[in-house]
Amino acid sequence: MGKIIRERQTKIVATLGPASNTEEMIRKLFETGVDVFRLNFSHGEHKDHADRVKMIRNVEKETGRPIAIIADMQGPKLRVGRFKEGKIELKVGQRIRLDLSTELGDETRVNLPHPEVINSMTIGSHILLDDGKVRMEIVERGDGFLVGEIKAGRTLSNNKGFNVPGVILPIAALTPKDRIDLEAALGMGVDWIAQSFVQKPEDVIEAKKLIAGRAALMIKLEKPSALQYLDEMIAEADGVMLARGDLGVEIPPEEVPIAQKKVVRAVRFAGKPIVVATQMLESMIENPAPTRAEAGDVATAVFDGTDAVMLSAETAAGQYPLEAVQIMDRICKRVEKDEMYRKLIDADHPNANTNDASDAITIAADQVAKDIHASCIVTYTTSGGTALRAVRQRPAMRVVCMTQNLATARRLAVSYGVYGLEIEGVDTFADAVKVAQQRIGQEGVAKKGERFVMTAGVPFGTPGSTNILRVAWVD
Repeated sequence: MGKIIRERQTKIVATLGPASNTEEMIRKLFETGVDVFRLNFSHGEHKDHADRVKMIRNVEKETGRPIAIIADMQGPKLRVGRFKEGKIELKVGQRIRLDLSTELGDETRVNLPHPEVINSMTIGSHILLDDGKVRMEIVERGDGFLVGEIKAGRTLSNNKGFNVPGVILPIAALTPKDRIDLEAALGMGVDWIAQSFVQKPEDVIEAKKLIAGRAALMIKLEKPSALQYLDEMIAEADGVMLARGDLGVEIPPEEVPIAQKKVVRAVRFAGKPIVVATQMLESMIENPAPTRAEAGDVATAVFDGTDAVMLSAETAAGQYPLEAVQIMDRICKRVEKDEMYRKLIDADHPNANTNDASDAITIAADQVAKDIHASCIVTYTTSGGTALRAVRQRPAMRVVCMTQNLATARRLAVSYGVYGLEIEGVDTFADAVKVAQQRIGQEGVAKKGERFVMTAGVPFGTPGSTNILRVAWVD
């Protein structure tokens, strides 16, 4: 099989599930355009996930391309209890008691099995149920119960989830289930752990401790409080996923696009990967083509400069998983070819950190590559830091990341424009240049005689010490 070279810089993340459960399907998804696979630990047994990891690694071996795997932790799920009839009808103005009793509910009361939520609420607080379809305002509270008045909604059925906007809940982001899942996922050799329900920097620090360097940590922004602590949380995490579905329930819809632009820019400028997720091509779960609005949504994320866009149920449980990837691939390619895209990206670059030679070299590499029409920028890196620095600039050409560390190459598969290349040990910069001259030609990333710009840190093996820049030709 020939080498797979994507014609776009923005990466595609796809979620695996019943619709994409075979090695053949995973291979097809990868060939169609998927760069990163997400395993959703809210569903499925550990054995299912372990089988999928094996299949992905087989495809990786076969294609010779590093593939990133994200294990997405479920996080705390806030749900109401069950009803005698399975569901109840609602009217605006109706009052319902929410209490700790496990008895089946009816039109007058229902179980809310979260004492910490009951204790955190005040009169006037709001609860949004079933993704915001039902809204209630708290009008009374007592020992172990709340009374809510229905403000909107028609029905409420068993075990529906709920959100409490504007309240930081005293709930750990990692549940006992998450801790078990986390260890299992790390044992399977995943590259990224995605952490749900992150509310404050302490949540991120705790997850980092548990992971202990065995994978990279991607925090999911789905709580408004996370936006308050955005910079501190970005500093602690290795990457960010913007989960707009949950976020969109808790903050007004008109705020979500603005939050998206702010978050993408902040994470990108911090030199870390950002994934825009949730409901991107939602209608393709059941239809072979997206709505125009969905195509516009994917395009907007690309215009914003995101590292990756994500498919959830579209590839996990949808009827058209390959078509969804195909369309996403086409939208990303089309936007990136547009002159407006380049103008927008080039108009907003992070500046070099003062007194940081590595930053200065990386920014210079981007400029030199542009000026000489280089085919690519090549970084030689152990930790991936040099490649991430290059990617902050969103260069117009591919960033080839040569590394002796396969885990680094895999981790970087989610980053904008990175083409990971595992190489055998090289001891000097001159050796690294020679390897680059041969390998990028063999890989088909560049043609013989084309120029490339190379950066690295000397002495070798010192993370974060990019201090050398060279122009070379492909052999």
